[in-house]
Amino acid sequence: MKVFAETERLILRELLPQDAAGMFEMDGDPEVHLFLGNKPVQSIEQSKADIEFIRNQYIENGIGRWAVMEKSTGNFMGWAGLKLIKEPINNHYNYYDLGYRFSKRFWGKGYATEAAIAARDYGFNELKLDEIIGIADTNNLGSIHVLEKVGLKRISIFNYGGIKHYWMKIEKSV
Repeated sequence: MKVFAETERLILRELLPQDAAGMFEMDGDPEVHLFLGNKPVQSIEQSKADIEFIRNQYIENGIGRWAVMEKSTGNFMGWAGLKLIKEPINNHYNYYDLGYRFSKRFWGKGYATEAAIAARDYGFNELKLDEIIGIADTNNLGSIHVLEKVGLKRISIFNYGGIKHYWMKIEKSV
């Protein structure tokens, strides 16, 4: 099992098949999917398939979202990290997207910001990226706040799946 980053409260490691129950708790919650198309997963098999899909991204792209584990308990909290986006979104492709998703019981405690900072730093320090992108539904004030706290700036608004989203970016400081 590869650990990509550690923070004061979190361990960010590769997603593993045994994370399926935690993924199902998170992705089966309609509130978690409020700004994600309102399509919560319906079965643990779907969560297992999602983990396998992400594990394949590690092989194909050298990066994918990571499991976020609470250091003090070992609990699966959600996922965070970078993802290589190959298909065109907002007329861009082959860029690294910063994302995070947590089970509702971990909301409002600063975990998303802590994980996003670790992922941003990994992108710039380990992957040597020049920029990192973030995308957020314009109504998802919590996610926008996290992206701004870690340094991303709102660049534009674009239509993504019929919904207005912010295109946000941070560039590596020189």
